[in-house]
Order: sequence, then C-alpha cells, then structure tokens
Amino acid sequence: MFKQLKARFGGGLAIAILSIIAVWLIALVILPQLLMVDYSLRPNLLPSELGGEKDTYSLINYETLFANKIHLTIFLKTIWSSVLVTLLTLCVSYPLAFYLAKVATPGQAALCILLLIIPFWINEILRTFSWYIILAYKGPLNSLLLALGLIDRPMRFMTGDGAVMLGMVYAYILFMIFPIYNAIENLDMNQIKAARSLGAGWIRTHYRIIIPHAKPGIATGCIMTFMLAAGSYAVPALLGSPGSRWFTQIIYNWFFEGGNWNQGAAYAFLLLLICIGFIALVMRIFKVGLGDIAR
Repeated sequence: MFKQLKARFGGGLAIAILSIIAVWLIALVILPQLLMVDYSLRPNLLPSELGGEKDTYSLINYETLFANKIHLTIFLKTIWSSVLVTLLTLCVSYPLAFYLAKVATPGQAALCILLLIIPFWINEILRTFSWYIILAYKGPLNSLLLALGLIDRPMRFMTGDGAVMLGMVYAYILFMIFPIYNAIENLDMNQIKAARSLGAGWIRTHYRIIIPHAKPGIATGCIMTFMLAAGSYAVPALLGSPGSRWFTQIIYNWFFEGGNWNQGAAYAFLLLLICIGFIALVMRIFKVGLGDIAR
C-alpha cells in the first residue's frame, strides 16, 4: 500500500496519509474497543473501591445476559430482526439498483438517484419521526384506508416489530442500493444480451450472470445494513412499542439510566462480536474477501 501511495503522491505525502490512517484506527477504533473490553471484565464499583480487592477481572457481566431471560430474548430477537431487515432491504434494493444501472437512461437514473438522496439531507430522527406520524393511530395512512373503505376503524401499526422494520428498511436503503448499483454498473451489457440471445430468461440471467458479478456489492450492502440495523437506537425508540424493544435500548439503559457502564460495555461487546461473526458469514456465503468488499 505504501508503494502505491508513494508512486502516486510521493514519499512525504504517502507517509502523512498512512500516519493519519494509523492515528484514526488506533485512537478512534482500537483503543475505544480495548477500553470497552476492559470495562466489561470489571465489576461496577464505587470510586473508593476502584483498585481494591473487589476490582478484579471476571466474566460476570457477560453471564448476566444469559441469566436474564428477558434480555437474552431481546438480544436474539434483535439479531434475527436485523437479518430480516437486511433481507427485506436487499429485496427492495436489488431491482432498483439494476434498473438504475442497466435499464434507466442517464437522465432517468440521475433523477431517481436525486429523489433517493434528497430525503437523506434530513436528520435520521426527523425522517424516522415522519414515519411515526404516517403510521400513527390517527395518522394519514389510517385516514387514507378509512376513506377508501378498506378498513372500518383505525389500525395500530406500531404495536409490533413491523413498523420498526419498515422504518429501518427506509433508513438504510441507500447503504444497500449504492454498493449493488456500483457492482452492476461495471457489468458488460453484452453478457446480458448474449444470455438472452441464447434463450435464458430474466430469472436465469440474473441468477447466472448478474448476481455473481454483483456479489461484492451485495455482500457490502448486507454487511452495512445489518450492522446499522443491529446498532440502531432511534428507529426502535420512535417506532417500537414496549413489546418490541431493541437490544441497543437495553445497552442505553445500562449506560445512561442504570449507571452501570461495565454491564453496558459487556452487552455492547457481545453485540460487536455478533456483527463481526455476521461479516465473516456473509464473506463466506458470497465467497468474497476484504479486498472485494473495499473495492
């Protein structure tokens, strides 16, 4: 990497770039994670007890999750729901990404991309709150359904995980569309034409030609969407009900309401491990490496 940077920018600038990257990785990624691990292995003590006999390393903060059935259920539900959000986002994003890359004219693609990006100029909390208004008991969606005669009384859309998943698909759709779009855009259109000329239908063409070519983009989009969904706090807090809590809300409660940073760090580190495991699983399923994802 240094040789490539040196050939392009010169030795001095290459060293400066690598130094900035190293400082960023160490100060903002590695050290905070190490500090979180250190917190998670120590008990929650009074300031006067720090460094004393009770200040020892143990796994008791991790054991708390498996001993607490409610927290464990929420943890497992969060992982499963994040996987489902990723799959739903992929199903919505793939056709749109293919349309933008290979079907739409440059003008149509530019207009669609602009329409996708404009809502994201607004803060995520405001965008999520707009869905809260739309899905409210006396909101526009219920009013429209009542006016059309499709329902005889308002429905409560925010009583389960459905509203949370809908909000997350909307919130993170760009993180799925653009990696897939970039991957499909590089595909030679002649390969698609050749497959169609040889009698392959659209489903077979996508399965044999387009999807294999777009695997790095699909893997990148799935990884980014899953990690954002698993670590989301604003969407489940606004669109969720008491029965649809997210694991990040439990972590937030430990840190800022319970004042137990050690327990919160243990929960946060477990969630990080699951995310790392998901990345490894996606890379194995799609048979891609870090270089393919970072491309």
